[in-house]
Amino acid sequence: MGLRNPTYDALTGPHASFAESRGNAYRYQPEVAPFLALPDNPTEQDWADLAALVGPGSGGAMMGPDQPMPESFKLEVQFDLVQFVAPDGLGAVDDEAVALTADDVPDMMALVELTDPGPFRTRTIELGPYLGLRRDGELIAMAGVRQTLPAYAEISAVCTHPDHRGQGLARRLISAVAADITATGRTPFLHTGGTNVTAQRLYTSMGFTISNRMKVTVVDVV
Repeated sequence: MGLRNPTYDALTGPHASFAESRGNAYRYQPEVAPFLALPDNPTEQDWADLAALVGPGSGGAMMGPDQPMPESFKLEVQFDLVQFVAPDGLGAVDDEAVALTADDVPDMMALVELTDPGPFRTRTIELGPYLGLRRDGELIAMAGVRQTLPAYAEISAVCTHPDHRGQGLARRLISAVAADITATGRTPFLHTGGTNVTAQRLYTSMGFTISNRMKVTVVDVV
């Protein structure tokens, strides 16, 4: 198990309880995450099973190497993704960070809407844990665990309210979430867009190294 096909490894492993499947095709339950997954080197049958699983007029996002798609899928958008893996020993408990719960989802959704860190849905928190920082009751920063693989777990939804940037809050939360991950015996990893130079600089400064360059491909079933 590696990191070249993280969604497939998550949904066929630790996140099986969040999976919907048909044959070798998988997706997260739509309220949890928009990601679809196929095995490496998918067959025509695998693609057909994914189309049947998703259904006409619906879609999702695939994370992995670029690959040709059958005519039953319409490409909506595709962009570069850079995957980073954490160095050994990364992680520190943050006494100000609080565990976020289902009661915090409205505030989390509002922060995501403001900052656009990537897909976050009403049940994404169930993949957690997620940690947040509040000031005067307002949620100003958060980060958490999204895809969990046998040997790795993904740090995601790293975001800071625009009025509170430049204070090192993202760095603190990444480190705190990494501590939770390493406590499970897994290695933290994360993704960012290929053009997000600011995030890439932050992750590199924390000792993360690039593990893969891949694509996010958003598709609809015709």
